[in-house]
Amino acid sequence: MTVLLPVAVGGDIGVYALLRAFHEEYGCRAVVLSAVATRAVRYSSFIDNVVEPGIDDAETLVHALEEIAAAHPGATRVLVTNADWYVEMLVANRARLEAHYLMPFCSPEVLGLVSDKDEFARVCAELSIPTPQSVSVHIPDLAAGEVPSLPIELAYPLVAKPASSADYHYVKFPGKKKIHHVADRAELDELLLALVHAGYRGTFLVQEFIPGDETQMRSLTAYRDSRGTVTLLATGRVLLEEHTPGTLGIPAAILTEPYEDAMDAASAFLDRVGYLGFANFDYKWDVRRERHVFFEMNPRIGRNNYYVTAAGANPARFVVEDLDTGTAVEPVRVRAEILYCVVPFRWLLRYILDPALRARLKRVVRRGGLVHPLRYPAERSWRRRATVLAITVNYVRKYRHYYPRPTASGA
Repeated sequence: MTVLLPVAVGGDIGVYALLRAFHEEYGCRAVVLSAVATRAVRYSSFIDNVVEPGIDDAETLVHALEEIAAAHPGATRVLVTNADWYVEMLVANRARLEAHYLMPFCSPEVLGLVSDKDEFARVCAELSIPTPQSVSVHIPDLAAGEVPSLPIELAYPLVAKPASSADYHYVKFPGKKKIHHVADRAELDELLLALVHAGYRGTFLVQEFIPGDETQMRSLTAYRDSRGTVTLLATGRVLLEEHTPGTLGIPAAILTEPYEDAMDAASAFLDRVGYLGFANFDYKWDVRRERHVFFEMNPRIGRNNYYVTAAGANPARFVVEDLDTGTAVEPVRVRAEILYCVVPFRWLLRYILDPALRARLKRVVRRGGLVHPLRYPAERSWRRRATVLAITVNYVRKYRHYYPRPTASGA
């Protein structure tokens, strides 16, 4: 195999975690292309950060990636990202980029289907995969000052979120959140009118809230290869989510647990749509009906992907053996138990109300099962260690501000 060079667009914790996986498996250097220098990759010993402020423009992004490829002739370059809007741009410009990179991404048609939460729910219904009751509100259809009637009765509180995260990335309005928890009809009307005034051209979903705190949330990471085989499936129980407006709902702590029913459902979904690449599913255990309810699929590996690597299934291997070496990979379902956590463990425990679960987490930590994606022994720089410490302290500061005490709903 020639020199391997993963190139990632964006620079969040998920990007660092994936490039760490490449480094753990192959010992290779990596390049991050980002709009700003990010703390998650700062002072890394194996990542070169190329900063290009204009990469939200597709032509600027593609040109920068072509320049990176030209600067590394002879390398086997693998292109990855962990942001929906960058996935959209990379897939739309595949014809130019495939000349320089291996690209573990699906077709534009499949991307459009899986990225739309309405379409996601439709395919799930065909496969008898449970999803929440939901109403779609197409914002451009609303006249300014007018709010819609809802065709079905949904009990408050509700959840409201964009049908397409990529489209929503570009809209700005006061009080914008990744996911909105809506207490009553007046709050819903206020949100919808804010979207109208902001000029949002997409669809917003109004969904029933599945009861239970964050420990009932689940995460699933998958890879479906170019042969049409789902080669990687890993599931985990979310213990704590992030609570800042822009990151609300992203797992901050996950305990790996094998949920065979969810793995079967995700595999069936990916096969039905003909998907290629990494996928991350969000779903929740519905205690009322004793079943998993699926919310969405993200066409990327997910910010919390290091729980997969730490549990013994390095994601980098599935990409490289699929697209570079052409090796047929034996499908893996992760079953090892580890605790992925980006906040101090003692801080996490304050949000775990179930005594049995608290005791279990302590046992995992005692046997060395606690992992942090940014704490990589190969990084020896004191400046890097100081940066990771600052990021961790900042998490605590944000929780003190946005979510100081646990609630029964996690909202």
